[in-house]
Amino acid sequence: MTYNLHINGEAVACDEHIDIFNPATDELLGACPMASRAQLDSAVAAAAQAYKTWSKTSDEERKNACHAMGQVLEDNSEELAKLLTQEQGKPLNGVGSRFELGGCVGWTHFTADLELPVEVIQDNEEGRVELHRKPLGVVGSITPWNWPLMIAIWHIIPAIRSGNTVVIKPSPYTPLSSLRMIELLSSVLPKGVLNIVSGADELGKMMSEHTGIQKIVFTGSCATGGKIMASAAPTLKRLTLELGGNDAGIVLPDVDAKAIAEGLFWGAFINSGQTCAALKRLYVHADVYDDVCTHLTAFAKNMPMGNGLDEANVLGPIQNAMQYSKVEELVEDAVANGARVLLGANPTKGKGYFYPTTILADCTDDMRIVAEEQFGPALPILKYTDIDDVIARANNVDVGLGGSVWSNDISKAKEIASRMECGSVWINKHGMIQPNVPFGGVKGSGIGVEFGVEGLKEYTTIQAIFA
Repeated sequence: MTYNLHINGEAVACDEHIDIFNPATDELLGACPMASRAQLDSAVAAAAQAYKTWSKTSDEERKNACHAMGQVLEDNSEELAKLLTQEQGKPLNGVGSRFELGGCVGWTHFTADLELPVEVIQDNEEGRVELHRKPLGVVGSITPWNWPLMIAIWHIIPAIRSGNTVVIKPSPYTPLSSLRMIELLSSVLPKGVLNIVSGADELGKMMSEHTGIQKIVFTGSCATGGKIMASAAPTLKRLTLELGGNDAGIVLPDVDAKAIAEGLFWGAFINSGQTCAALKRLYVHADVYDDVCTHLTAFAKNMPMGNGLDEANVLGPIQNAMQYSKVEELVEDAVANGARVLLGANPTKGKGYFYPTTILADCTDDMRIVAEEQFGPALPILKYTDIDDVIARANNVDVGLGGSVWSNDISKAKEIASRMECGSVWINKHGMIQPNVPFGGVKGSGIGVEFGVEGLKEYTTIQAIFA
């Protein structure tokens, strides 16, 4: 099937396409349109024209439009989930495509009901000062391949809710489900409010440089985020950048290893580890180290991996060859430098990018799989004895998205959490984001936040009115 762009409420064909393959089966799934610069310009122009009226609609009208988009997602969730599974690889079940579509629906309806009322800064004999929130204009959204639909929703719903219009570009690895979703969502919006263009990475650079786009919101790698920031600088665009993480978990000696095994597993292996805020490094106190290794391995070995269209599977392949090679390289490097394989490694070559669920013990901080973000189904486990030392080790990276502390002593866990250099810290779980809680990173993990009122504010500018 050949897909089209969607600009100004209409399907737009392209002269050039690339083939998209199922990462589980290597089968051809569809042809992705490759937008030209002229088509990007057309999308931006359509969004700019629509902004003139959309920005002036009532708060209630925008709220209702977002709820209507949520209903469209509900009505078409199974179609989109199956396309997502075929394109991205994640299973329909488990924390997979149906879960992702459920997240899309929930985030849309929650964000629809958020409000940014006028704030009164001063009201006395000297006068009244009001703080008004106003939309920015055209928002450019650039999304990744790991959670393509949910992250698209995180970008576009607050933008539209606050009165902006949108041009979105999906990853060239997973464009088809996004193209279909935007086509569906556009059906309940005025023409030009939501537009989608697909293409290679060069198209993203064109967007970040584009004089007609007032804000870029991007989720992806730290390296690409830096490039976007640089190319957006000449036009002084607003930016929200949610970039990579190398999340550390710290397990205290008072835990019940068997009781936390399931939480540790899903913290690390959600979406086969292809999640920015997944658990990437696990530090375990020496007193419970062997028990944690034993019980986590026992739980992990029973999690079925395979073609996501098989309802029995809960883990899928790595999405693309580049990422597969990186995970394979990092695991081989760790084993060569003394890591002990508790589970996995040694992948069997065949159809699809299936890398086995891998747990490595006796890892050290200087191993590449610890120092770099692996972004795949491989978890290094490291031993520690001193809490101050392990906090320093956990913080000794140039990113800081998320982290976790595992303990029966919640007060102690919270004290340790406060010393971790990351935007979110979970206790006895990992990566459980919520639509009402701001989410973002520190250090190299990005700029700005998403979700909740604080995230909605990022799509606005402020105007103070003195009366």
